[in-house]
Amino acid sequence: MREKTIYGIRPVIEAIKSGKEIDKIMIQKGLRGEGFHQLHTLIRELEIPMQFVPIEKLNKIYRQNHQGVIAFISEITYQKLEQVIPFTYEQGKTPLILVLDHLTDVRNLGAIARTAECAGVDLIVIPEKGSAQVGPDAIKTSAGALYKLPVCRVASLREAILFMKNSGLSIFAATEKARNSYTTASYTQPMALIMGSEDTGISEECLKLSDELVMIPVHGEIESLNVSVATGVILYEVLRQRI
Repeated sequence: MREKTIYGIRPVIEAIKSGKEIDKIMIQKGLRGEGFHQLHTLIRELEIPMQFVPIEKLNKIYRQNHQGVIAFISEITYQKLEQVIPFTYEQGKTPLILVLDHLTDVRNLGAIARTAECAGVDLIVIPEKGSAQVGPDAIKTSAGALYKLPVCRVASLREAILFMKNSGLSIFAATEKARNSYTTASYTQPMALIMGSEDTGISEECLKLSDELVMIPVHGEIESLNVSVATGVILYEVLRQRI
């Protein structure tokens, strides 16, 4: 773990200033001082995920002098939604974006990324909190696709979806609550596909923002498909229509 972490207030500040991609920063509860305020200002300006934790948690990660701050270096460089979508249009492509609503299993994330890269997805969007993040296990499962396929990490899925709608994308949500089969929809326009978490599916907030709900018919005794399999089924219908 140590090669993927930075310890101490000043080293973390310098890492941020040097442009290193930070996955998240853990800060000791109650930490004060000029160095902390400088770090906290940088974190807020750059919208880096941050978590205040008891000192005991930091000590379990690193027993030497961490000064109350541990930063985790990201495996990839996250992209900006407001940059990727215009760039995709400029390339003459019809945007296909995949939104993962709080998936928690890193293996599902990796498997989905592998399929998405093969199916021509332009961007994967994940939330900063409450979601599986891009780490070694996810990258391994993706067969390296997470190094090739742009990933955007957002503070609010709601705001991200609204931005996509304002950018001309139709929003599709795959849910068991839908009445129409995924094969009845048209996917030839600029679009985003939302896939839900393994246990609760897509949030009501995201469903309300969607333009069309689609479902995959299931005829066996098991009520639903694994989310990575379901994602592959729909993405390849999108690809089939576009080809």
